[in-house]
Parts: sequence; C-alpha cells; structure tokens
Amino acid sequence: MANMSMTKNPMPEQEPLVRNKNFDEVALGYTAETAIDEAKRCLNCKQHPCVSGCPVNVRIPEFLAKVAQGEFEEAYQIVTSTNSLPAVCGRVCPQENQCEGKCVRGIKGEPVGVGRLERFVADWHAEHADPNAAVEKPVSNGHRIAVVGSGPAGLTCAGDLARMGYDVTVYELFHKAGGVLVYGIPEFRLPKDIVAREVASLEKMGVKVVTDAVIGRAISIDDLFAEGFEAVFIGSGAGLPQFLGIPGENLLGVYSANEFLTRINLMKAYRDDYDTPIKHHKRVAVVGGGNVAMDAARCAKRLGADEVYIVYRRSMDELPARREEVHHAMEEEVQFQLLTNPVRVVGDENGYVTGIECIRMELGEPDEKGRRRPVPVEGSNFVLEVDAMIDAIGTTPNPLLRMTTQGLEANRKGCLIADENGKTTREGVYAGGDAVTGAATVILAMGAGKTAAAAIDDYIRSK
Repeated sequence: MANMSMTKNPMPEQEPLVRNKNFDEVALGYTAETAIDEAKRCLNCKQHPCVSGCPVNVRIPEFLAKVAQGEFEEAYQIVTSTNSLPAVCGRVCPQENQCEGKCVRGIKGEPVGVGRLERFVADWHAEHADPNAAVEKPVSNGHRIAVVGSGPAGLTCAGDLARMGYDVTVYELFHKAGGVLVYGIPEFRLPKDIVAREVASLEKMGVKVVTDAVIGRAISIDDLFAEGFEAVFIGSGAGLPQFLGIPGENLLGVYSANEFLTRINLMKAYRDDYDTPIKHHKRVAVVGGGNVAMDAARCAKRLGADEVYIVYRRSMDELPARREEVHHAMEEEVQFQLLTNPVRVVGDENGYVTGIECIRMELGEPDEKGRRRPVPVEGSNFVLEVDAMIDAIGTTPNPLLRMTTQGLEANRKGCLIADENGKTTREGVYAGGDAVTGAATVILAMGAGKTAAAAIDDYIRSK
C-alpha cells in the first residue's frame, strides 16, 4: 500500500550549532524503516516523468519499488546500471530541479525523496556488501581509451566505457582522483571516503587511474594517441577562478573560493594532523550566491570565524544556490548581505585586508536571462569590516589543453566546443562537463560523460 503522506520523511541532521564547529557530515541518512516508508510514497505512475528529469536516466520507479520491499541490494544494482556514482549523486544532486522536480507526487505535496533514497541504497551496499567479492570484469574488446580528468564527467565516461569492454586509463592532475568531488565539495556535504570508494569500484572493474598527470604539459593529447589510445575524452572541469577586478584584490586575505576550498578539502587544512597552511580568519566575506559560495562560507565558519557574510548583489529570490544549502548556512549563523556589491577591498599599511567597501543595490529591469538587473544606489557606500574576502563568482576552464592541442577549438569563454554527443573539433577527441559548459552541476557533467561514452563506442565501432 502506498504511503499517502503529503510530506517527505525528514532527513536526520546534526544540530546546527554543533555542526558549524565540525566537518562531519551534516545529513545523517535514513534508517531502513524510514527508507521503506519513503519509497512507499511513490505512486508508480505510468509516464515515469522522474526518469526523464534525470540526466543519467536512473530507473527510479524500479529502484524505489525494490526499496519499498526492503530489497536494498537489488535496488542498488538497478541504480548502478545507469549511474556510476550513486552515493555522490544522492548527496549533491539538485534533485529538486530534476527527478523530484518532475515527480507527480510533488503536485499536491512534497515529491518522493529520490535523492535521499539513492544515498540510502548506496550507503547500505557499502556497509553490507563483501569488500573482497570478485567483480565481474567485462570481456575486453581490445580498444584503449584515455580520459583526462577524474571528476564526475571523467569517472562516468570511464565507467560506462569499461562496462562496454574498453581498456580505460584516467589521467588526474592532482594526487587524488575525484576532481571537484574531492577539491571543491566540503567533507560535511560529501565525505571524501565515499568518493574514494566510488573510484575504487571503477578500478575493480579494470579502469586504470594515473594521478599527478598534467595532460597538456608533461603529456600532450598527441602523445596519448601516439601511445596507442584510439580516442580521448576530456573532462578536465573548470578550475580557473574568476575575480571581481576591483581595487585592492591583491591584498593579503583575498582568496578565490577554489584555492580556499582546495586547501580545506583536498589538503585537509581543517585537521591538526595535516600541515596545510591556512590562516584562521575572524570576519570573512564570501562574494557570490551559488553553492560554491555557501560551501566557502560554511567552511570559514567551521574554521572558527566569528562572523561570516554572504555578499550578493541580487535578492534572496535570485540566489542561485540550492535552497537546502542556503537553509543550512542560515542555521549555521552565516549572515546574508543581499543587494550588496563590493567596489573596493580596503587594507592596512602592511597589505592585509581590513574591510570591503560595498554599495547597496536595487533590482531594475530583467536582463536577457530574465533575472532582474542589479542597479547601484547612489551614495549608499559603506565598509563591511572583515579580515578576509573569498571570491566565489564562478570559474572557467583552464586554457592549458586548448593551447597545447592543435585543432581543438574553444568559444570566447574558453569552453571547448563540442556537439550534443561530446564530439570536439579534433578527430577522436570528445569532451564534456564543465570543460564544455563552464561551471555547472555534478549530475550534468555525469550526463555528458555518459553521452560521450556512447558516442566514443559508436566512433570506435565505425572504424
């Protein structure tokens, strides 16, 4: 019998004023009983709009039916037939705009908690499956493919190709695989051992991961073809930070969110047993309104800042971050300075940040994207006293690959040009994720990796 409750089962969470001092995961996960109850809220409607809302087409009603019956391992197998990273997606996907956004249950109440259930089955599998169980390796088809970047696009592409029998090698710039999943998203939203677990399961399937590999510098794309790879997928992300371009941005205490989060997440600056240098600031302003801004602000709070501000030039209605992230940040005492735009960073005689001069904004007419354009209010300047400013206003792809690869074209924003199947302007080279779209979501990058894997398979077969 379907559970007719109009609301989702709430997600148990750490108390806000406890968790804003630690890096443990905020959301604690469903119990088996809660998961079964939540899965029973699925109406199993005929059209399955939730599946079309998912960029990797997880077979949602099928896996929910298994959860409702308490068959968690079977549910996990259904999810992983199309999604290589369920424990990651269950935690960081914007489900509210995707599968859950299309859920019929959501018309007259709250949609089914698909993301929470995906996380549950992935965690259940990790806890109960035999870690030494032999993995069925697909029969090799003898073709070699190289993947550049081990973020969500690269890992998904590699996983799909490995399942088809390809010999796949993934090249990662950093010393750990996972891309933005390890350097960008904080531990309290996505524990790093979960990313390591997902990477390990791909390695068991035969995917080779080479870390500390700078493709475009030490090894070129041409070298990869010379080594016998028949196609290359570029999923190198968007790791080049953007700055505001205002006076004083070169003062000590101004960071890009990229650097700040990389030191904390990848290099474990929050742990006493790591010697990653990071300054513990007392009053921090984070400029921007996306998920990265929320992550940076919530990290600053956990590193001991007394006051943390989100400085955003539009209003709460235009704030692009996930509502859940905004809600969590507010509960953790992050303060929001909305309709506020920095115009200058103020410093002392030693070159350290002492504040940011801001101007109040009001919303004018909508721009071409339909968002109302912020207009400065004359004479409303004021100084926000802070000792650090973190720019979280977006990133663009690193230009290294396109500068060192002949025939690989990019648009004016520096994003690689690729068609709907991920095919670039260079024969045998495919690309997807943030390297093509600019900074976007984990799941969209995964969708692009999946699409490209199918296109690479077609390309190799047609040869």
